[in-house]
Amino acid sequence: MKKTLIGLIAITFAVGMSFGGAVHAAKKAPKLTSAEFESSKKTYFQHCAGCHGVLRKGATGKSLMPKDTIKKGTKRLTRIITLGTEGGMNNYNDILTKKEIALMARYIQHEPPIPPEMSMALMKKRMKTFVQPGDYPTKPLHGRNWENFFLVIERDVGKVAVIDGDTHEIIAHIPTGYAVHVLKSNEHNKVLDAETHGRFWYTMGRDGKLTKIDLWQTPDKMRVAEVQVAYDARDVAVSGDGKYVIGGGYWPPHFVIVDAATMTPIKVVSTRGVNVDGEYVNESRVAAIYDTPLKTSWIVAAKELGQMWQVDYSDIDNLKIVQMDTAKFLHDGFFDPTGRYFQIAANASNKMVVVDTVAEKRVAMIDTDKKPHPGPGANWIDPECGPVGGTPHLGVGKMTAWGNDPEDNEDNAWKICYEVETDGPGVFIRTHPESDYVWVDQTLHPEPEVQQSIKVIDKKTRKIVKTIRLTKKKGYAAVHMEFNKDGSEVWVSIWNRSDSLKANGAIVVFDAKTLKEKTRIKGLYAPTGKFNVYNRINHVT
Repeated sequence: MKKTLIGLIAITFAVGMSFGGAVHAAKKAPKLTSAEFESSKKTYFQHCAGCHGVLRKGATGKSLMPKDTIKKGTKRLTRIITLGTEGGMNNYNDILTKKEIALMARYIQHEPPIPPEMSMALMKKRMKTFVQPGDYPTKPLHGRNWENFFLVIERDVGKVAVIDGDTHEIIAHIPTGYAVHVLKSNEHNKVLDAETHGRFWYTMGRDGKLTKIDLWQTPDKMRVAEVQVAYDARDVAVSGDGKYVIGGGYWPPHFVIVDAATMTPIKVVSTRGVNVDGEYVNESRVAAIYDTPLKTSWIVAAKELGQMWQVDYSDIDNLKIVQMDTAKFLHDGFFDPTGRYFQIAANASNKMVVVDTVAEKRVAMIDTDKKPHPGPGANWIDPECGPVGGTPHLGVGKMTAWGNDPEDNEDNAWKICYEVETDGPGVFIRTHPESDYVWVDQTLHPEPEVQQSIKVIDKKTRKIVKTIRLTKKKGYAAVHMEFNKDGSEVWVSIWNRSDSLKANGAIVVFDAKTLKEKTRIKGLYAPTGKFNVYNRINHVT
């Protein structure tokens, strides 16, 4: 186990998880010492809890309760963890040591420890202010084109890199929460000064830490405040007026509304409840959260409930929540070009769910292949179907596109338009209105030549026009695409899976027209998601 920042950042979550001072081994479970149990508990949080759940009851991944795992046995579990599965589970041969894998195979045969709750009082104790709001600058202090900045997640080192999209220069490495999953700004400028729109960004770390970033500051002062709102978390969103930030917890299963200026927690709402099957769920995690462009509300995915919640923030004291039954288990989603319809993957049900945020109701469920996963998604114009959205899949090598224009293309709306087979399962899809192509990764395939390659699909012909392999270095994968402001460049990450705490990851910049490599930005720590300021705040997909 690396004795590094990974373990230190995860310690808050891991130490808080109590199991009565001793290992509560399930009957017939293989023995573990207390030290081995503690070590495996941290490893599970870092690498497994996201898919299988803190309580190990399963979601995107299968249940890992002792009643399921003991039947498989240590030898088979070790093989599954090492090699992955065709259903979309990553292989961990290049991520964990053989000892860590062997311990994990034994650990998941024991009863899962129950983690603690988190009070608002504790959240307030964990607030930190690095720059007082009264000391914020009134204009950018660096003289750069900040609207073409890229904010890049440096996963396990717990940082976000800021890169100048014009010069390809790394400006800063900003300390954040552990393994940031996403960053959001005010995406829909309802009342803000247009000149400041997109200036402030908010990150959500796997450790539940919300970090506020000010892109107008000098690099050493861009981190202005932070607060921890959960022990394990994934997503964040900003209200359309810029007054509030909402952070969604995986554990505890709740969402927290904070003051955007001071980062002070204001309200905590539990997402525990009865799912679409009529069963009570104690671990209903908050997955995707987005501000709705056409209403004063957030759309919140209650993952294990199989429900979308539309939360009206116009009156925080009297919060109005509309609960819409959809399908399990909700994960990543994105809006159609109009900003009315939210399209989200219910990956355990093999469906894309469509919610009308104006009418506040579910309007469609589209059958897809195994485990759709659109990430930030992609919208484009198909010559036959008109406007479409698309997704890759965690469980199969395929890109699926469906019609998403019920106003002018009603016959094609919420129906599959076409599918393109790729070489392996992927996690992200991306395009730009000025681009002729759709880019899809294949990160989850076990073979290096596939997981290190990106597929480029022509929008007009629907054919794969190029397969681009970014690296041949062992333990590295190609992941996540993002366009620059004007759509002339595509940025793709080379993610170093085994050496994530070393600055040996890179971003490869391609010419979006010729598909030729332009440059490589090096000196990054496991770069994953990238967020172009202009494209994200203006809803450019």
